[in-house]
Amino acid sequence: MRPPTTTTWRRVAAVTVSVLCVAYAPIAMTELWPYARPGAPAFGEWLLGHTVSPRYVADALATRIAPYRHSLVPMIVHSVLGGLLMLLGPAQLLTAARRRRRLHRVLGVVFAVTVYASMAGAAVYLARTAPEDAFSGPAFWIVLATILVGTVLSVTFGILAAVAGFPDLHQRWMLVCYGFLLTAPLLRLEWGALPWVMPGLPMTEINRVAIMHLGSVVVLGALLASRARDRRRTVAGLHGSWAPLPVTVAAHLAGAAALVWIVRSFLDFGAGGQRLLAGYLLPFVVAYGVMAVGVRRAGRDGRLWAREEWRIHLTALCLAPVLSAGSVVLFERSLGLDRLTALTAAVAIGCGMLAFAATLVTSLRVVHAREVLKRAVPAAAPTTRVSAPAAQVY
Repeated sequence: MRPPTTTTWRRVAAVTVSVLCVAYAPIAMTELWPYARPGAPAFGEWLLGHTVSPRYVADALATRIAPYRHSLVPMIVHSVLGGLLMLLGPAQLLTAARRRRRLHRVLGVVFAVTVYASMAGAAVYLARTAPEDAFSGPAFWIVLATILVGTVLSVTFGILAAVAGFPDLHQRWMLVCYGFLLTAPLLRLEWGALPWVMPGLPMTEINRVAIMHLGSVVVLGALLASRARDRRRTVAGLHGSWAPLPVTVAAHLAGAAALVWIVRSFLDFGAGGQRLLAGYLLPFVVAYGVMAVGVRRAGRDGRLWAREEWRIHLTALCLAPVLSAGSVVLFERSLGLDRLTALTAAVAIGCGMLAFAATLVTSLRVVHAREVLKRAVPAAAPTTRVSAPAAQVY
């Protein structure tokens, strides 16, 4: 029996994500019905109640009645359109894979408009809800706000990349955008799965553990998808590296020091701090291992562009603990949060924000390569097209 090929794993991953999205769509669309009409069916609550326990769900959602009803219309807009996005995402992946360009563009416009409208509903809810009234507290409010900003900026950069003629960058930004959107179904999965690992905890505490790594999981998935679809060995105009050895070494040293501080800080809070630390460290180590192996394999195979992108993201991952450590003081002083809440929020957003920054640096790297290529064209041939090599993805 022949072992599964890389292509097979890609197809399995695409099918798995598509099934998850399609299955979550009706859950998202009906999630807020009971708040508008008591007794209305909510598939997500029913499924979670049968997976864990009805009491587990009831205790968690009892505190949501007032905050949700205060912003019910924008929340319904957000959830219904969020369910639609779960369907549009796989459709976009399929049309891109099948090279149905006209349909892909039409659905892309619908997708972008839907993202903006859905995120507008979420923004209204966050603006009307005090951080302490958010589900499981201010840390979750900060995480939601960060995801909102990241989603809007990602789809905006994706549009700009498409207009500017950078299909490879358009693809990366849209994958990052959809990764942020996937935090919703993945969070629901963790609400149902983590109680089997950590029995007896309320959903609010389960939620705190889950947000410790959701950002790092989805952005790593977006990076893996980007690298799987980009098979170029190099990019025309690419010279040197923006993440050379001295930079990566410095990032590792700074990241290690910040990580030690984070570990010691969480351990000061007993069992609760240990749970949050485990929720952060395990996915962090996995992400680091994947990126380190990616750098090594790409260098060994002579795939210069892949090595450069892996290096940029690995450097950003090492700097994520530095950002988190610095944000703790900011959250304590600007928002008046206690140390554990500030630490939880800062660590929860670190990997996602730095992965976003790494994608931005990667984009600038490609744009710079195109400019280098343009300048290399002799002045006597101004009509020579130079953008095609840099824009070619496959």
